[in-house]
Amino acid sequence: MIELRHVTKRYGAVEAVHDLSFRAPEGQIVGLLGQNGAGKTTTLNMLTGYFPPTSGQVLVDGMDMLYEPRACKRCIGYLPEKPPLYDEMTVRAYLAFVCELKEVQRKAIPGHIREIMDTCGLTEVAERLVGHLSKGYRQRVGVAQALCGNPPVIVLDEPTVGLDPKQVVEIRELMRELGKTHTVLFSSHLLSEIQQLCQRVIILHKGKLIREADMAELTDTGETIRLRASIAMKERLLLPALKGLDCVRRVKVLPTQDADTTEVELECTRDGDRGDPQTQLFRLLCGLDAPLRMLTQQRDTLEDVFLRATAESE
Repeated sequence: MIELRHVTKRYGAVEAVHDLSFRAPEGQIVGLLGQNGAGKTTTLNMLTGYFPPTSGQVLVDGMDMLYEPRACKRCIGYLPEKPPLYDEMTVRAYLAFVCELKEVQRKAIPGHIREIMDTCGLTEVAERLVGHLSKGYRQRVGVAQALCGNPPVIVLDEPTVGLDPKQVVEIRELMRELGKTHTVLFSSHLLSEIQQLCQRVIILHKGKLIREADMAELTDTGETIRLRASIAMKERLLLPALKGLDCVRRVKVLPTQDADTTEVELECTRDGDRGDPQTQLFRLLCGLDAPLRMLTQQRDTLEDVFLRATAESE
C-alpha cells in the first residue's frame, strides 16, 4: 500500500534520510522505530506529502506522490506528533471542518462524524471545546481527524507521547482496532509499544534503514534456545553438571538471595542426539536429586534486537 524507493532528504549540507526503501503492506500495523534524530518524523512527512524528498519516490497504492499528490493524500490520514487542533471549536464542529477539507460529501458528514466519534470514544465529549479536553482526549481527537474521509492508510507520529499509563493503554487499543480495517504505520521510540502492536518493524538509525522484518522473524532465535531456570542446588555443585550437558553452549549465573538455590540462563542448541534441551535438563536434575523450581524459555525482545542492530550499524 505504501512504498518508499531510494528516498533521500537533505537540508542543505545535512542529510536527514539516506537512500531509504521500505514497504508497509496492506492490512498490517507497521512500526517505525529509532532513537531521537533517527529520521522517523522526516520520513513520515515525506510519506504523507508534507514535503517532497530530495531524491527517490514515495508511492501510495502504486501512485507517485510527486505526480499524483491529491489522489495519494486521499488515501492517507495523518496524525503529526503535535495534533493540528483548533481549541476554540467543539469536537463535532472540528471534525466537520476536517471532513469539509477532505471533501467528504456534505450530506454524509453528520453520519460519518458519528461513526468516527464512536470508534474513537469521543461521543460523550462531542459538544465540548477541544481546548478544554484532557491530553488523552485531545490525542483521540487527533486520531479522529486522521480517520475523516475514511482513508485506507493511517499514519501516526508518536501517538502516545506525553500520555499517562491509562491513556496509553486506551490509545493502543484504538490503534489495534484500526489495524483490523486499515494499514497503520506509526513511529515510536517505545520498544514495548511496537512489540505489542506491530506485525512488521522498520528500524532506522541516523537516517538509514538498518533492519526491516516481520516481528516473528526479528525475535526468532533460530537454532539457539535460551532457558532460564531456578534450581534447588548450590552453584558449585550444579555448574559442572550443567556445563557437561550435550546441548549447552553457555551458562550464565544470575543473582539470587538464597545460597541453596541457583538461578541460571542457559544458551542451548535446539536439537541434539539426546533430545531437546528441556528434556536433557530434566533428566540431569532428576539424577542429581535437584528440584526444579522454575523453568521458562527466553526469547529475544525487540529491545535486544534494536540494541544489537544499532550497535552493528555503528
